[in-house]
Amino acid sequence: MSDTVNFLAQEKIWFDKPRYDEAERRFYERMNGSSQTTQDVGANTILQDIARARENIQKSLAGSTSSSSAADQGELISRIKSLELENQSLHKVVDDLRAALSKLECRVTVLEKSPAAANPGTTVQQKTSAPVKEEDDEDDDDIDLFGSDDDEEAEKLKEQRLKEYAEKKAKKPTLIAKSSILLDVKPWDDETDMAKLEECVRSVQADGLLWGTSKLVPVGYGIKKLQIACVVEDDKVGTDMLEEEITKFEDYVQSVDVAAFNKI
Repeated sequence: MSDTVNFLAQEKIWFDKPRYDEAERRFYERMNGSSQTTQDVGANTILQDIARARENIQKSLAGSTSSSSAADQGELISRIKSLELENQSLHKVVDDLRAALSKLECRVTVLEKSPAAANPGTTVQQKTSAPVKEEDDEDDDDIDLFGSDDDEEAEKLKEQRLKEYAEKKAKKPTLIAKSSILLDVKPWDDETDMAKLEECVRSVQADGLLWGTSKLVPVGYGIKKLQIACVVEDDKVGTDMLEEEITKFEDYVQSVDVAAFNKI
């Protein structure tokens, strides 16, 4: 126990505690200051990287703008050059046309002047020849160009040609217009003798009329109508004539209708 008391009596650390506390505080301040400095250095590095990136973006934008403007300027210059060449060619064409026009005017002028210069006596000759022509006309009046003999020969020639034309026309076959007609012949009732009715119809004969096939077609209530075909020449036989002739058989025929009419 006495040894412990003596050791504590010799120990001075508790008397220097404020000094140790100050040293500890400074140590921790230094530690905190170094971490803050590290954070500042990291932040400064990030800011510098951002600034460099912005600078690179601005440079790239400036370079692209300059390249695009240079390309536009190059295209504009090429267009201007092509327009200048086209303008020169047009000027050349205009000059050629003017030269050709001037040559043409000169030729026309020469041609207009040449007849009068080459034949100065033409007008005088025409004037002097006019009276001679009048005298010739007077002499011609005395001559009978169309004598009686010539008239007779011309008349004969005309008659001969007309005769030849008439013969050729007579020999030429003429086209005869024909038509195909289908008639519906209706009886009075179902007791009418249809065979006798058809016989009466076919008894109608005329120049240019040719009867064809026929058949009985039911109408209703046991009544049948006669449907008969014929071919006619248009200039000789008409539908009105056929209807008029067939309806004369009053004992058998009630009415006649044209079911079909076709040109051949």
